Amino acid sequence: MSTVDNQTTGALAPQAQTQVALAQEEKRVYNFPVSEVPKNPLGEGRYIKTAAALIIGDEILNGKTLDRNSNYFARYCFEQGVELKRIEVIADDEDEIVEASRRMVQNYDFVITSGGIGPTHDDITYASLAKAFDQPLLHHAETLRRMTVMSQHRTDIANQTEGQRVARERMALFPAQAEVLHTSSEIWVPVVRLAGRLCVFPGIPRLFQTMLNGLTPYLPLPPPHERPFRQQVFTSRPESSIAPYLTELQARTKGDGVRVGSYPLLQHGVYVSLIGQDREAIKALAEEIAKALDGRLVSDEEAREMVKQKERGAA
Repeated sequence: MSTVDNQTTGALAPQAQTQVALAQEEKRVYNFPVSEVPKNPLGEGRYIKTAAALIIGDEILNGKTLDRNSNYFARYCFEQGVELKRIEVIADDEDEIVEASRRMVQNYDFVITSGGIGPTHDDITYASLAKAFDQPLLHHAETLRRMTVMSQHRTDIANQTEGQRVARERMALFPAQAEVLHTSSEIWVPVVRLAGRLCVFPGIPRLFQTMLNGLTPYLPLPPPHERPFRQQVFTSRPESSIAPYLTELQARTKGDGVRVGSYPLLQHGVYVSLIGQDREAIKALAEEIAKALDGRLVSDEEAREMVKQKERGAA
């Protein structure tokens, strides 16, 4: 921090100093090296087919915080050709974390946790996962170093008590045998991976999204030809009117691996979703549906925006 910065913040109350320091930190640019891509944790030639999300936090269950991460993860999985099979929300409870993480790793190729990795007493995800996978906890030196580099200009951090420092460094206390993957050059928080399948993420949406996107090169994802294609059709007809047609359509196309879904937008119409491996076949079916139901083809982005607009109008 420059002399001017010190003079500026020195006259402010401690809370205001913290706010100024955080604002200045946002403007700083870091260029940490990212981790090397390790060998395929699933084994050579294998790739991720199924996924699950474990959302951890009392604040999600009691309604204080809106979970945005599971929705982002669902869209990520679809775009990468991975079938998201399960989303669970559980409390900040060691036994629940242990049971759910063990079960999910046995059942799915790619599991993520979100939440519970901060400095406070209820941030127990790392410790619970260490217990789940029979490992001790150890501080990770490189993560501590990056944490220090990114906080060296913050007076609120520099003036912490010993107890506060210990609490902060809990965020670099990982299961001893875990892989530590630094996926972003701009943040110190790593993705911690256990058993080659379970990846630990923070609950803060901005960090979650940055780290998940950065993790992509480290994942054995399906090749492009294995990824499904989705096309949506919007019709203003009510769902009850189109139900017989969709029932017949699903029966006719199920053998080809096509999934037909309908998602009503109250008092406005219905989105019909087609998902399958054969892009051209899906497009042809979508044209058929649009003609049969007086509808039109829409992109995923347009569908999401239309839903948002209707929700805002109803609020």
